[in-house]
This record gives sequence, C-alpha cells and structure tokens, in this order.
Amino acid sequence: MLNHPFFLPIQSHRAIVLAFTVENSIHKAPHIHTIMNTATTSRAEILSQAANEARGLAIDAIHACSSGHLGLPLGCAEIGAVLFGDNGLRYNPAAPRWLNRDRFILSAGHGSMFIYSWLHLAGYDLSLDEVKNFRVLGSETPGHPEFGDTAGVEATTGPLGQGIGNAVGFALSGKRAAAQFNTADHTIFNQHIFALNGDGCLQEGVSKEAIAFAGHNQLDNLILIYDSNDVTLDAMATQSQSEDAEAYFISQSWDAITIDGHDLTAIKEAIAHAKSNDNGKPTVIIAKTTIGKGIPEVAGTAAGHGEGGAKFATEARNGLGLPEETFFVSEDVRAHFAAQAEAGKAAFTEWEATYAAWSAANPALAAELEASVKGEIPADLVSRIPEFDAGTGSATRASGGVVMQSLAKEVPQVITGSADLYGSTKNYIKDGGDFSAQNFGGRNIWFGIREHAMGSICNGIAYDGLFRPSGATFLVFADYLRPAIRLAGLAKLPVTYIFTHDSVGVGEDGPTHQPVETVSGLRVIPNLDVIRPSDAEETAAAFAAATLRTDGPTALILTRQNIPANDSISIADRREGTLKGGYIAKPESGDLKLIIMATGSEVQHALGAAEKLGDGVRVVSLPCFERFERQSADYIESILPLSCTARVAVEAGVSSTWGKYVGLTGKTVCIDRFGISAPGDSVMAELGMTADNVAAVAKELL
Repeated sequence: MLNHPFFLPIQSHRAIVLAFTVENSIHKAPHIHTIMNTATTSRAEILSQAANEARGLAIDAIHACSSGHLGLPLGCAEIGAVLFGDNGLRYNPAAPRWLNRDRFILSAGHGSMFIYSWLHLAGYDLSLDEVKNFRVLGSETPGHPEFGDTAGVEATTGPLGQGIGNAVGFALSGKRAAAQFNTADHTIFNQHIFALNGDGCLQEGVSKEAIAFAGHNQLDNLILIYDSNDVTLDAMATQSQSEDAEAYFISQSWDAITIDGHDLTAIKEAIAHAKSNDNGKPTVIIAKTTIGKGIPEVAGTAAGHGEGGAKFATEARNGLGLPEETFFVSEDVRAHFAAQAEAGKAAFTEWEATYAAWSAANPALAAELEASVKGEIPADLVSRIPEFDAGTGSATRASGGVVMQSLAKEVPQVITGSADLYGSTKNYIKDGGDFSAQNFGGRNIWFGIREHAMGSICNGIAYDGLFRPSGATFLVFADYLRPAIRLAGLAKLPVTYIFTHDSVGVGEDGPTHQPVETVSGLRVIPNLDVIRPSDAEETAAAFAAATLRTDGPTALILTRQNIPANDSISIADRREGTLKGGYIAKPESGDLKLIIMATGSEVQHALGAAEKLGDGVRVVSLPCFERFERQSADYIESILPLSCTARVAVEAGVSSTWGKYVGLTGKTVCIDRFGISAPGDSVMAELGMTADNVAAVAKELL
C-alpha cells in the first residue's frame, strides 16, 4: 500500500467503534424526539434529529461570535443528514484523502457552519471545541472553508460560483484518473463529485461557463445540489432572477430533478438516482428549501441570510426539540455517525484490497499513480529540456510550445488547456489526445471561450492532486480568471497559467489587446510567481520552475513577437538565473556605475543600451520578482548591490511595481498609458522601447 496520506488512514482520537445495526429503509419523521432509544428508533427519526442538532450547532456557533451565515446551514440540514448520515457520500473520516472517496464541495462557502457541523458529526478530525471556535483567530473553522485548514474540506470557497467550477475540475480529474488507471479487472476510481450551491453561485457568470463545459464533456460523475430557497441577500430572488432552473440545466445537457429539500426520502432517492446515472449527463438536484428553517422569525426571508436570527437562539432551540445546553449533540446521533464511520472504514478496506490486487497486476501503472499522488517531479527537470540552437531568436510563446512537449514527456501528470487559443498560445501537447466524452484520458482540454471557468476548473484539478494543470489565453484576458488565480495563491495550488501576447508588441490589435497594466496587476497577488522570460532558454527554465513548484501557482508571460537570444551568457547560467528569478545578463567591465534591469522582450534593449554606454554598466534580467526575493540576502546583494543607486528599469508595461528596485534616485523606461493601434515595432518605438531611448535615460544618471 502506498505510504502517503492519500491512502493511509489517520488515527482519530475521537473515533468511536460500536457494534450498531441500522435500518436500510427510510421514512419521513412526523416529529422529533430529543432523547431516543436506538433499538426502537427508525433511521429517519435519527436523521431528523441529526438535522436539528446540526442546526443547533450552527445557531450556537454563529451566536457565539456574532458573525456568520445561518440561512444555508439551517435550510439544508436534511441534505446534510442524508449526505453524511445516510450513505449519500462515500467517505472514511479516518482517511480523509482516500483516493476513491466521494468529494463534497460547499460552493456557497458563506454557509461554512454547514460543513463544519457535519464534518464534526461524521467523525472527521474536527473537535467540538473547534466548532465552538468558529471564526476565532487560528481555529480550524474559519469564516469560509479553506483547503488545508480543516480535514474534509476539499476546496477553498467563498467567492460565489468558484466551487461549482472547482467541482467540475474534480469531476474532470476523476474521469481522467478512471480512464488512465482503471483496468478491465480492477476499478480503483469511480467516485462522485458533489457541490452544494445557492442562487448566488448560479447568478455568477463563472458557474454558467463551468456548467456548459461539464454538460458538453458529459461529466456524469458530477452532482450539483442547488439550494433553491427563492431568496438572495437583499430581497426575494424574484427581484433579480426569473430563470427556469430546470429548463436551463436540461438545455446544457444535464439531468435535472426538483425535490422538497426537507424530505429525507426525496433527497435520498434523488442522490441514489444521480449516482446511478450513466447516461453521460451530470445531474442537478434542485432542492426547494426554506432559508433559516428552524428560526420562525427569519425563516424564508432575506433576513435569514445573516447572523440576525441567532438572537432567537433560545426560542429556536426549544422549537427544534433541543435542550438548553448549547452545542448539544445527543448520544444517539453520535452512535449513528460512529456506525456510519465504521461503514466508511469497511468500504475503504474493501477498496484497499482492490487496490492491492490492481497494484500487483499493474506495477507500472501503480508506480505512475504513486508518483502522481506524491507529486513527484524530476528534480533535474530543467536539464532534461533540450537546449535551443544558439543564436536563434523566437517568440517565447513558440519556445514555450517546444518546451511543453518535453514537459509532457518527462512529467506524465502534466495536462494543459486553452481558452479557444491553442493556435496562438502554442501549448497543445502533441500526441496527447483531446479530453472529451470519447477520450477522458486526453491531455489537452478544450475550455472554449471560458477563461474564468478555465481558472476555477484548473483549481479543482489541482485540489484533487493527481494531475498538474495549466491553462492558456492572451495576457489581456488574465483579468477574466483573476478571481481563480487569487484563490490558487490563497490555497497554494500548483496551477500554471500560460499568458501570451504580453505587451504593446501585439501591435495592430490596438490598446484593447495590449496589456500594459496586467503584469504589474498579477505581481501584487500574494503567492503568485510571475515569470516573464527574455529568450528561449529563460522560457525553458520558466516552464520547469512552474512545474517544480508545489506551494502555489505560476503565471508565465510570453511574447507573440520574436526576440533574440542572449548568447553572451551561457545556457546554464540563463536557466539557473531564471530559476532564481534574476541574474546578471551582462556583467560590467571595470567599476560598477549603473545597473539596467529588464524583463521579457525588453532585455534586448537593456543589452543594446549597455553596449552604447560602455564601461561600468551591468544588465540584470529579472524574469521573476517573487523567486528573486526568495533568494538569500547575499545572492540578492551580489546581483543588485545596495552601493549602486544608479538604476534604470525597462519594461513594456506600467512602472508601478519597479519602485522597490529603482529606489528614489533611479529611473524607469516603462509605459504608463494605454497602447496604440499600429504594427508592433512601430508601437514599441513610439512608446520608447528602444535601446537608444534606454541609453538616453540612463545617461542622465551617469
């Protein structure tokens, strides 16, 4: 068995092992009993009690911190009871990263007390004390679910609609894993992906993009549960929407089921139907619910969204049949979920046996899967990428396309996609096949003109952890997927963004397509590496750096126009310098008097200016500020000594992020305005991106 946390069970200090038999049938419970005898109590009554106790946990936690969202945790309590307490989800709380578990994503992340309550009840490593510490500094129950903070939380959700896109990414990953690793004799991947969303998620455009992608690609392992309570934050939903949800999903090649979201039988049957679905259609369960159910003063109204209903906690607790004790969980409910946990462990053990047999029969596949799970990437990846011909200049997007073929060969986990721009972004994996309903094993994903969904789907793939995704488009469209990029940085996801057509060098398409501000805009996102290489060898190292990174995303910024190679510096030095984020591209002769810094296509102008200026001028290529600033103080000083204050920065974009390098006495040759519609060379010259202009500006400092 693989020695990795995705496979190995963890020991929970709260695990309760009980011999307990429950009914397989389900019945509607007409009323709630606070104290029950499990020998005579029906399963439906236990589930109804669990739903109300989960409501109580949410009310008490939100009341304690005077902050949070009550509506969804209360309105969807029966859905939670079936998912976590009646075999709706296949899970093992002692092995939360079990490869073949069902995934649950709370897209409506503002309702975070929903997932915290149910993870606690289900026996995950989330104590009652942590539930009580909801939204407290340093707790495992932050205001919105965050990946890595809480066992059982699959994705960082908050901005509405992102979780739907993430779920589509999980579903894609699951289909791809099944295609790549299942055999005729052994099925080790057949999980389902669940996402719970509300009206707000569906009103956001990203969800529509992701839903269309999922339907087109026939991701029938995806189950979306729509908490349809007819209320948005400000008003009743009719104020802002009139969409026929069922008709909409059907039009997008989904199956749609509408149910009473408080009817345990209906929920169970709908989930069972969705999980048995093999018709090539994802399923949406439209659950009609009452927001804030259990607090009559706010239930069914916009007031149910916030924490306002918590002030009625005592009355609500009484109405739900709960005792005065806060954060109450009955022994009956704990016993029921202990039995559920044992069932999950039994399913996990059965899967382990299947996995062991599969591994013995398919050692090469098993080794590949283990490498994928562990995220193993060859440490010498950069040296495995063939060198480019000396003196050959090319567009870095074209160089990137060549490098992508080497990456695909060396790293089987690498998959890539483009937002309808493969012909321009050049990242298509030759002989990799196209991901589709006819070929779930394909390595090239056709996202269509859906940049935002591309970002959130890539995040979902990265959360799942088996494959290394990248997505490509023009740099000027980066803002269309910026929310997903930001979340990738926050969640430390190793996603690669390939952005081409990186400057005013785009030319004739004009200022609408000339992204003068975008590189600086990306640089300010925490934990995002932004790499803008200056030639083919820097490009090779940039792709290797992105692939080797495990703790966050990387944006690769590539040119459309050809740029010359810097053959005055060795290939090894250019590649190693790029991995470090910055290096001396041309050393000074004699005493150091001036440093010219540049990135991307402007390094050539810095080199040209240095030739014109003569002795004492150093040229520094800074392809990645973030990687450079992670180097040692000694290395940074060796490249940009503090003693040299005469500095010029050159980049075909806004100057705002260069201030920390040029200081108060330095100068910038940048473009602090929108571009021009004209041939690229003409635009560059008109806006000062020439060696002559750089030299003229630098002379003012000498």
